[in-house]
Amino acid sequence: MKCLVTGAAGFIGSHLSEYLIKKACKVVGIDNFMDYYPRSIKEANIACLRKNLNFEFIEGSLLEVDLLRLLNGVDVIFHQSAQAGVRASWGQNFKIYSDNNILATQMLLEACKQSPVEKFVYASSSSVYGDTKDLPMNESSMPCPVSPYGVSKLAAENLCCLYYKNFGIPTVSLRYFTVYGARQRPDMAFHRFFRWALEDKPLKVYGDGEQSRDFTHVDDIVEANWLAFEKAMPGEVFNIGGGSRVTLNEVIELMKELLGRELKVHYQGTQKGDVRHTLANMTKAGEKVGYKPKVSIRDGLKTEYEWVKKLVSGRVVE
Repeated sequence: MKCLVTGAAGFIGSHLSEYLIKKACKVVGIDNFMDYYPRSIKEANIACLRKNLNFEFIEGSLLEVDLLRLLNGVDVIFHQSAQAGVRASWGQNFKIYSDNNILATQMLLEACKQSPVEKFVYASSSSVYGDTKDLPMNESSMPCPVSPYGVSKLAAENLCCLYYKNFGIPTVSLRYFTVYGARQRPDMAFHRFFRWALEDKPLKVYGDGEQSRDFTHVDDIVEANWLAFEKAMPGEVFNIGGGSRVTLNEVIELMKELLGRELKVHYQGTQKGDVRHTLANMTKAGEKVGYKPKVSIRDGLKTEYEWVKKLVSGRVVE
C-alpha cells in the first residue's frame, strides 16, 4: 500500500511515517520546512526515514506542487501538515494559516476528485471546540474556536465533510487533544519546560497552572490514524485524547519526580486564544474504530524527557 503523509518531517508526521514503514507500506512524505521552528530539528526527525527504500521524500508546498503527480498511485492520504500555533495565529499571520491550513486542504481534496484514494485521514484539533464548559467534549457539541488557528482547523474539517458529501471523497477527521512525546515542537509546553529545567532556568507558565488538558502521547495519535484508515466510515469525526487530563501544575510535579529535584516556576498572564480545560469523550472512537489510549502521562513524559535531554546535549542535531 502506498501512503501520502503531508507534514512528514514534523512531530507527528515523522512518527506516523515510521509506523507506516513498519506496516510494510510505501510512504511518500512531503514537507515544506516552514520556518516556524529550526529546519535542523525537522531534518533530524526524518534522518532515519531517508535511509529507507520504502520512503520517498519531497520537499515542497501543497500550494505549489503538482498534486495529481503527487497522488499518482497513492492509496491513502494522512493529511498532517498545517501551520501550527494558537498564539501565533493572530493579526497578519492569519494569512499563513488560511493558506496552509484551509486552502492547501481544499486543493488536496480537489485533486482527490481526479485521483481517488481509499481514505483521506485529516488531522484536526480539539481547538475547534474553543473554551467550552461542556466537558467532556463531544463530537456532537457545537464547535466554537477561540483562536484563528482553531478557526482554520475547523474550516478544513468542514471542507473534508463537504467533499465527502458532494464528491464521495472518503474523509475521516481526527480531533487531536494536546499531543506530546519525543520530537514535540519547541514552542509547546512540555518541550519548553524540560529544556528550561535542564538549563536550570525557571519554567514560564501562562496563567495559574490550574488549566487542564487531555494530553495525548504521539504513539496513541499514530495508532489512531491507522485505525481510522482501517475501520472508520467515511465522513466521520472522532475525538482522539490520551485519557490523561491533568493540570499543568500536576505535570510540573511529575517533572520534578523525573528530574529528581525542585524546579523554579514563574507564573505569567494568560494568553489570548488559550482555553481553560479540555477533556475528550472518546466513546465514539472506542466503539467505532477500537481506539483506546495506551500511554500514561507519566510514561509519556519520560519519553519526551529522554529526547529533550539528547537535544540539549547535542546528541540530536538542532
